[in-house]
Amino acid sequence: MRTDIDHLPANKQRELERVKQIIFEEFEDALAFATHQWKKKGRIEKLILYGSYARGGWVDEPHTAKGYRSDFDLLIIVNDKRLTERVDYWLKLEDRLIRELAIDRTLHTPVNFIVHTLQEVNDGLAHGRYFFMDVAKDGIALHEADDRALHTPKPKTPEQALAMAREYFDEWMPSASDFFDGHTDAKSRGKLKKAVFDLHQSAERMYHCVLLVCTFYTPHVHNLGFLRTQAERIDMRLVDAWPRDTRIDRARFEKLKEAYVKARYSKHYRITEEELLWLGGCVEELGRAVHCICSERIALLEQKANE
Repeated sequence: MRTDIDHLPANKQRELERVKQIIFEEFEDALAFATHQWKKKGRIEKLILYGSYARGGWVDEPHTAKGYRSDFDLLIIVNDKRLTERVDYWLKLEDRLIRELAIDRTLHTPVNFIVHTLQEVNDGLAHGRYFFMDVAKDGIALHEADDRALHTPKPKTPEQALAMAREYFDEWMPSASDFFDGHTDAKSRGKLKKAVFDLHQSAERMYHCVLLVCTFYTPHVHNLGFLRTQAERIDMRLVDAWPRDTRIDRARFEKLKEAYVKARYSKHYRITEEELLWLGGCVEELGRAVHCICSERIALLEQKANE
């Protein structure tokens, strides 16, 4: 695996060093008062940059009409499965990265990270999951405390890949449609908080669908912003579903993102019919893009299976 980031501009290299520093500071803080022996021995074994900043071809155009900007995508590999729990060990890191980007402005590039053990990554490679295969092929090691190499990928046969993609599509796309119908019904009955929660679930399932069909992997999270950035790496058509050039556009997406928790549990959460109408239109557009991208992917796999 490569270890150099010389292809990146100097400012991006400095920013990655800052991100790396933040990750290790927050991880150490999360384990500072550990009493269990396994937790005391907890460590980050590898930190891998993947995605557009590893491959090249990133987009950094926050001031254009679309306002799109690629994120730093990072895979954090830890030495114990229990340390992959996002709520227990990684929420403060997530909050700090957002704060340093949006408030302190010590960072200028959004950061997304996933956390796995080396065994989980190697299992993904052994099962031919495209996501992990791309990480192994294009990833750049920013830190390696464990010098064990990732396993050699074992790609699926064309027939296996086709069967898995179809299975994922047949499971996740109807589920997304069911939740969208639930949102429509709840909105018609004036149950706006129920409607926005169902709309969140519809969008979440669409993102899981396109990630699974195209990469055979999706992170186990409900964070719609995180899922959106992971999915948009696959196909730029997904970007067009969400206008983001105005503050109102971005605020409405944040309201949908927050709905997973707040629409159910917060008495202060509010959503208007106008906001729901706008969000519903975006999720419909997302659904069309996801259906098209997944259909094209399955058609390509069918072609390969029939060769």
